Amino acid sequence: MQSLPWFARSVFTVADVEASLRFYVDQLGFTSPWSYKENGKIQIAQVERDGCALILASNLERIGKGRVFVSTNLEPESQIAALDVFRAEIEARGVAVKAGRWGYRLLVVTDPDGNELLFNYPA
Repeated sequence: MQSLPWFARSVFTVADVEASLRFYVDQLGFTSPWSYKENGKIQIAQVERDGCALILASNLERIGKGRVFVSTNLEPESQIAALDVFRAEIEARGVAVKAGRWGYRLLVVTDPDGNELLFNYPA
């Protein structure tokens, strides 16, 4: 059987895609390569940064409570340094960062709708 080149993106349900885009782009440093509008209002958009891609959608019933696990493919020392730089960058933009644990140390960022991004430090 031939291997397929899969690409997966999590979908976060949000109350207002335009407000969410401001958070992800302006505060977390993501870019937004595309969006979909209905009646002049953005209903769906993709955000991405360093290989992490998310879909933000306001046309779904449930809002918030999504969670995505984000990891790097770096060596442990480089991963720690990269996460420390990322944390300093987003905290300087006013993003609240929490510490978490899931068998190892996590950096937890919660978006305005309650969706969580869990960035792991090496075990």
